[in-house]
Amino acid sequence: MTIRPVRAGSAPPCAEDGAVTSPIKEPAHVATANDTASQHHEWWRDAVIYQVYPRSFADGDGDGVGDLAGVRQHLPYLAELGVDALWFSPWYASPQADAGYDVADYRRIDPMFGDLSEAGALIAEAHELGLRIVVDIVPNHVSDQHAWFREAREAGPGAEARDLFWFRPGRGTDGELPPNEWQSVFGGPAWTRTANPDGTPGEWYLHLFAPEQPDLNWNNPKVREEHESVLRFWFDLGADGVRIDSATMPAKDPELPDFDPASPPVPHPYIDRDDVHSIYRAWREVAAAYSPPRALIGEVWLADPVRFAHYLRPDEMHTAFNFDYLNSPWDPAALRSVIDATFDAHASVGAAPTWVLSNHDVTRHVTRYGRADSSYGHALRQHGTSTDLALGTRRARAALLLALALPGGHYIYQGEELGLWEVEDIPAERRQDPIFHRTGGTDIGRDGCRVPLPWSGQEPPFGFSPAGASAPPWLPQPADWADHTAEAQDGRADSMLGFYRTALAGRRAEQGLHNEEFTWLPSDDPGVLAFERGAGFVCVANLSAAPAALPADTEVVLASGPEVDVTARVLPPDTSVWLRRVRG
Repeated sequence: MTIRPVRAGSAPPCAEDGAVTSPIKEPAHVATANDTASQHHEWWRDAVIYQVYPRSFADGDGDGVGDLAGVRQHLPYLAELGVDALWFSPWYASPQADAGYDVADYRRIDPMFGDLSEAGALIAEAHELGLRIVVDIVPNHVSDQHAWFREAREAGPGAEARDLFWFRPGRGTDGELPPNEWQSVFGGPAWTRTANPDGTPGEWYLHLFAPEQPDLNWNNPKVREEHESVLRFWFDLGADGVRIDSATMPAKDPELPDFDPASPPVPHPYIDRDDVHSIYRAWREVAAAYSPPRALIGEVWLADPVRFAHYLRPDEMHTAFNFDYLNSPWDPAALRSVIDATFDAHASVGAAPTWVLSNHDVTRHVTRYGRADSSYGHALRQHGTSTDLALGTRRARAALLLALALPGGHYIYQGEELGLWEVEDIPAERRQDPIFHRTGGTDIGRDGCRVPLPWSGQEPPFGFSPAGASAPPWLPQPADWADHTAEAQDGRADSMLGFYRTALAGRRAEQGLHNEEFTWLPSDDPGVLAFERGAGFVCVANLSAAPAALPADTEVVLASGPEVDVTARVLPPDTSVWLRRVRG
């Protein structure tokens, strides 16, 4: 499906030739009646993908941590929700210094989640239900418990094993200062000093995240070969794609120069360097060797839309997360600007846009949309800011209809379909995010969006763990979630869960949401966004605090709130509606 906004359009890249056939069974329901064979293979262009954060989804064995057994129990729930694919945050063997993003072994499942045979069974069962599977790959770093790093650390300076990482002597009289002034994304220095085999102070190693996450040296061919092998391992096991963590960061300037973070140089010494693209061109060749091709999905945080689009060229990634859309405030001018810029950037390379409202790294959007400043930024999480959850919920419903009506793929973060909000009052002693600990608590981190899901019952653990569990959930659940469990909302069309099911079913069934067309409609109200898709399908979103008029000669398909007055043609504040033109 080529996205053709009013101003521009471009044909998608052709399917690659010379593919080899995988024995993995294709999911059953993925193709809709108006799919072509090409669109069926390029499922990511139009898919709704649900992010599973395994440790917080469902606990099958009662140890207080979510696992694959818990996910398998709820696969029918996910299929009924109406999503097309599941993206799993890391489930690999890991010391869990950063919730699994410190990978010790990509070919093993962490015992807290299960084992490799269970992962294979999960993938097969998901496929039977028509759900594709996307796994997380972290190319920038591994765990300090990875076999490579243990060998490098023990081998000492000058060893070949150390060239797989960024070991360097320190500055100063006795090497007591780090090699440069780079700072960790999680706070504090990006360097940690090692000890020599004889116990004396040794070299330093680079870690742009936590000290337990040493950065890999992608100039070493062994690093490239290993990652391509890991991709094949998971594709052979049945994964339909990979999500690429921190995709702009693996390539480094080999000189490791200092720089001013307030005025970073161009090119940056470790973000969005031109040489990073050779990594993903090689990965695209791996993905293209399968039939159907596997998908590459990038976590690409970049402000420059032109540089962003470079990752989506026909020989690199297939899609990337639209963080500009996620970051945008609940403001019509800001959102329209982001939507236009998104279409322009993606059309230039023939890629499909994506739309995302929340994930495991950001404040849940029910909370964000209930604030006076509803924008998001890592540097300004606004923890503790006054929040109107009723307003945030109303806007979250409207935001879903708006995003689902836009052409391209859509991402759902687990729990948003239940209307969950950010949990900001977690006690300090229960917090686990390294951001909290490395900033001394000045940034309380991301634990609040990672609290285990409520499934049933009137009190914690709300069915997250089975009866008689040996431990409480790894993060505490708020008592107020009793009314937000999946059980409490099941069968209620007016609940957030019921609304998500209806909206996703409507999106799948509506022909006008599965074509190339998109046209902004004129509006005299600056607080309104209105656009038309093919076959007379119209979406109107009123982002203002005052009622707005509905277009004439339309009938309501679905509204985000119950107060839409069809007779008076009035759309309430913070409400979106799907309409169909009535032909005379």
